[in-house]
Amino acid sequence: MRPVDEQTVLVTGATDGLGRALARELAARGATVLVHGRSEERLQETAEEVGSERIQPYRADFASLDEVRRLAGDVERDHERLDLLINNAGIGGGKDGRREESADGYELRFAANYLAPFLLTNLLLSLLRRSAPARVVNVASVGQSPIDFDDVMLEHEYSGMRAYSQSKLAQIMFTFTLAERLAAEEAGVTVNALHPASLMNTKMVYESFGYTMSTVEDGVEATLRLAISPDLDGVSGRYFDRLHEARAGEQAYDEDARLRLWRLSEELAARPART
Repeated sequence: MRPVDEQTVLVTGATDGLGRALARELAARGATVLVHGRSEERLQETAEEVGSERIQPYRADFASLDEVRRLAGDVERDHERLDLLINNAGIGGGKDGRREESADGYELRFAANYLAPFLLTNLLLSLLRRSAPARVVNVASVGQSPIDFDDVMLEHEYSGMRAYSQSKLAQIMFTFTLAERLAAEEAGVTVNALHPASLMNTKMVYESFGYTMSTVEDGVEATLRLAISPDLDGVSGRYFDRLHEARAGEQAYDEDARLRLWRLSEELAARPART
């Protein structure tokens, strides 16, 4: 990897919690940091708080795949390179147990936590390849539920935590498959996933659980290791629980399930927006 102060980095979900802390730390190390959020006001607050001229805000709501496409197009238009993509944006399990849908008609957590970064990463792959060596880091979770391909959108027996944990296992399955594909073409782009820390002191955790077990600083340490540590040069297709490589949910190692998920994701991402 290039030195951090020569890198261009995109952090999604960068207006709060882990994403904001990551943006702050990377900017402090001299990187050009593209910060994504869905609120223009929060984006400006983040840029002002970080206080770096190398912060560039991008607004997009990950509940809309059209907005994800626009975000990817804006990044490619504005930048000749992208050294690091941190897919951090996401929503928790919620408190009221109510099933919600995205702008495209998909179960909201599957759409925002998984399908949006699936699409964004694929749209930015050409830019990442041109910037190689480059890295993709997917912020997943130790909470993982297998995908029921007969009810991916959880229209039956819905629960917010099941929706959240299914989306996080889908992220890891995507990580493994994309890493294999990039390795086969010797693209020079690595892809890894991690559980950054358990129940960090973020708004999302407070809303979902009402208590915390670790800090955002713990999550920053683990995520930055995957993002910029020379020790991870060439390491790809792995899942980490904080600082150590770990085993993900069993479905992540099922090649047929991973292929089925990839094909479904391509199909869902290609559908025209619901009107």
